[in-house]
Amino acid sequence: MFAAYVWHYWVGLVLLIAAIGAVLQAVVGYLVKVSATRYPNRRQRQAQKNK
Repeated sequence: MFAAYVWHYWVGLVLLIAAIGAVLQAVVGYLVKVSATRYPNRRQRQAQKNK
């Protein structure tokens, strides 16, 4: 019975860390995507000039 409690504890901890990482990745990805359209880099500026 004691081993089952420890096993659930570690599974919960791993899932919590994975969920926090997924949320952070989504937020950072969104911010990078939004700022890329607001502040284009050199390649994107040149592509817009050539259109």
